[in-house]
Amino acid sequence: MSSKEQFIYETLKFVKQELSSSESGHDWWHAVRVRNTALKIGKTEKCDIFIVELSALLHDIADAKFNNGDENAGPDKAFRFMESIGVERNDADHVINIIKNISFKGGNAGQSFKSAELDIVQDADRLDAIGAIGVARAFSYGGYKKREFYNPDINPILNMSPEEYRNSTSPTINHFYEKLLLLKDRMNTETGKIMAEERHNFMLQYLNQFYKEWNEV
Repeated sequence: MSSKEQFIYETLKFVKQELSSSESGHDWWHAVRVRNTALKIGKTEKCDIFIVELSALLHDIADAKFNNGDENAGPDKAFRFMESIGVERNDADHVINIIKNISFKGGNAGQSFKSAELDIVQDADRLDAIGAIGVARAFSYGGYKKREFYNPDINPILNMSPEEYRNSTSPTINHFYEKLLLLKDRMNTETGKIMAEERHNFMLQYLNQFYKEWNEV
């Protein structure tokens, strides 16, 4: 086993242990899905596949949403872990830059870093936020936060600042318009764009059925 293969093996064990009891939309299986999708996209792009896999596994190791809004919790925890297993500093720094720049944050947060690897992992993370799994994750998190799943008297708020997005308590259905339906047009890679199309269309079908049933009540 090469050193990089050993690093991935150690990271898999670490992430599974750390996220085993997390909210179901941001748990170990989310990390696995993002990693698998990132590897699929990575095969179609010129990239460092080691950075892609390592970043995908660690991207949500300490999500700010579950750490009192601390945006440094994830990067700091990931860096300490990578340092402990001997990942080279340049590689660790690249992973940290990906973690710091991957999130949607209302769609108005500028990226201070850019790389092919970030594009790939960001697409994989966004793909897990849409489609059938994305719908399930949205309602899982809404339930975790004790939010209404729909309230026709509360309109979606578009173009929120990162702070407004972080502090939003709007119903889960609003989240489709505030984030999920926007992601198709924000994909970075050609493979990501193709995969997003089907998942986006599913969400539109879901919303049509949701409103049909709601209005029948």
